[in-house]
Amino acid sequence: MSGSVSIDIYIAILIMALVNYFTRVFPFIFFIKKEPPSYIVFVERFFPPVIMVILIVYTLKDIDFSLYPHGLKEILGVVFTAVLHLSIKNYLISIFGGTIFYMALVQYL
Repeated sequence: MSGSVSIDIYIAILIMALVNYFTRVFPFIFFIKKEPPSYIVFVERFFPPVIMVILIVYTLKDIDFSLYPHGLKEILGVVFTAVLHLSIKNYLISIFGGTIFYMALVQYL
């Protein structure tokens, strides 16, 4: 019983890994010989800043600024992320760095 369950889990993990891999590789295979369509270029250009704005709004939407610490952790997280992005100009580093900084503030302050 437990042997067949563990094989099922390995098969499920293998299938999920293959599907995840091919969804990541598909755009590179599909657009290898031709220019991407204009809507893909538009998404590529404007999607990361839109995601950043959505993350900022999501972070700040439930803060009660009348209560201690008056949203200080969230505001510091947003400022740190902005400074990180303006200095490094890499969306992944600024998103992950800002998230790690914010989580450290929440845990240790």
